Amino acid sequence: MKHGFVKVAAATPSVKLADCSYNSTRILDLVSKASECGVHLLVLPELCVTGCTSADLFYQQTLLDSARESISEIARRTPRNMVLVFGAPLEVNGRIYDCAFVSCSGKLLAAVPKAEKTPRWFAGAPEEECEVQIGDFTVPFSKNILFSCSDVRSFVFGIDINDGTLTKNSIALAESGATVLCRLSSADDRAGRLDSLRCAINAESSRLKCCTVYSSSGDGESTTDSVYSGFSIISENGENLACESENEDELLLSEADTQCLANARRKDNLEETGKEMRILSFDLEMGETDLSRHVNTSPFLPEDPQERERCCAEILNLQARGLRRRLEHTRSKTVVIGISGGLDSTLAILATVKAFEDMGMSRRNIFGISMPCFGTTQRTKSNAQALTESLGCSFAEINITEAVKAHFKDIEQSETDYNTTFENAQARERTQVLMDLANKYNGLVVGTGDLSELALGWATYNGDHMSMYGVNAGVPKTVAREVVAYYASYIASPETAETLRSILDTPISPELIPGKQETENIVGPYELHDFFIYHTLKNGFSPSKIYRLALYAFDGEYDGKTIAFWLKTFIRRFFSQQFKRSCMPDGPAVLDVSLSPRGSWQMASDANSTLWLKELEDYLAE
Repeated sequence: MKHGFVKVAAATPSVKLADCSYNSTRILDLVSKASECGVHLLVLPELCVTGCTSADLFYQQTLLDSARESISEIARRTPRNMVLVFGAPLEVNGRIYDCAFVSCSGKLLAAVPKAEKTPRWFAGAPEEECEVQIGDFTVPFSKNILFSCSDVRSFVFGIDINDGTLTKNSIALAESGATVLCRLSSADDRAGRLDSLRCAINAESSRLKCCTVYSSSGDGESTTDSVYSGFSIISENGENLACESENEDELLLSEADTQCLANARRKDNLEETGKEMRILSFDLEMGETDLSRHVNTSPFLPEDPQERERCCAEILNLQARGLRRRLEHTRSKTVVIGISGGLDSTLAILATVKAFEDMGMSRRNIFGISMPCFGTTQRTKSNAQALTESLGCSFAEINITEAVKAHFKDIEQSETDYNTTFENAQARERTQVLMDLANKYNGLVVGTGDLSELALGWATYNGDHMSMYGVNAGVPKTVAREVVAYYASYIASPETAETLRSILDTPISPELIPGKQETENIVGPYELHDFFIYHTLKNGFSPSKIYRLALYAFDGEYDGKTIAFWLKTFIRRFFSQQFKRSCMPDGPAVLDVSLSPRGSWQMASDANSTLWLKELEDYLAE
């Protein structure tokens, strides 16, 4: 359960109606199987000890007594390091209640009655808590109970017995701290119900920032008037982790990331209901949960191809909308962009073209400026011109070599010393040219730097770091690539598409030093850095957890040593380069993560990375 990962399972035992002994055996078989799989939390259906369709037999004392004995027996045989939640009827003070029972390490922890009254057989949960005696166990009896793992603070679960609809009880449990909702159900099957149920559960887990583990009745129930298919669903924060129907006596497994959910709760500041909940603690052994859930290597974008295309279109529209508003506000009729023939300046001019189209303005008022110098290659230079002209924008080439050499002479910088000054002088000269041209044309300088570069500080302070509007500020490098590829496939003319594909095939490089200079050989692979950025900013994960997830997600692509090296690089650069982000230009946030210091990411420029680096080093040393 290290890093907040809790292995959860839902299952539906096949039952014999009113045969508690048989049903208990099937339940314990599932418990044994779950224990072998390392399950920490197993959720079984409503009334699975008796069968939910026992009808008027629920009034029979014989069945109620047998169910009580089975509850005690199942609890005694619940293994260590696992929590079991299962359903059975319980008579309390002359009334019958539809209950969920929680057991762990051979002990019964509590009985949780269904909140709402069920017609005919079961009473609704009483408002006042009491205690009930079940075999050798005396346990609390209340609907207002949360169960908290003493070793994993983020693992808190609550119980709601219903057919899958969002209830006030579910909301109260989540708002009181439950990161996991155990949903016990006896819903019957109808055509199309699984799809609607999946959507409902996903919506619930998204709204409540929780993991819902849903289990419903299945084989062995009476089919007199209904059919029961044994739906099982595990959904986390709107994402369907696992879903099965007709899976009797099999486990539906995944891992709830309770730490991620707790962080999402902190960010959303969910209001408390005011309802008092009793907190019952339980102990589970701390260990590193084996992961089976899918981890997206490109977490900023959905993996479904159609959803990814839709997301790329939306990102481009948001970029254009932000720029359009800035142009309207400043009454600017022209835009100046430094076009390098690289990925970032390409995305910037595509977003600008979209903004000008939306405003009904001529593309000729978009000035793409190529500024070759010492390291510029013929390929990028040609692509810059071809792209700008194929888009119908104005193009100009201003060679800055002599201007930079004159500056070198002024500051006594050797032309053969390829140091930081050699590189940054070129970037600052380019920015000066763009700013002056913007004044000349009464327009704005549109920045090209992206979110990945901002996170790493991979920009020259007051060079490419500066602009009048950073249209790419909210777009990570890997997403920029996808948006440009989308534009090439669905929007661009054949001529433009050909140039875009050439740009996509060009290695990322600042082209500041003569010869081959590839950015990812210097700062590291952007697919790793974007992975680190997402989980650091969006989820607030520790470095060790990010390392573990990256090792799992990029298995076969990067080894642990490589991932650890670049993660340390990311941490050092992210902290040390905050001063560049503290004064970054305006730019639109288009994804859940942004580094704008004006509301999205606020961090002192002198914050220290020691704690984060040590946390990773300690984990690697284990």
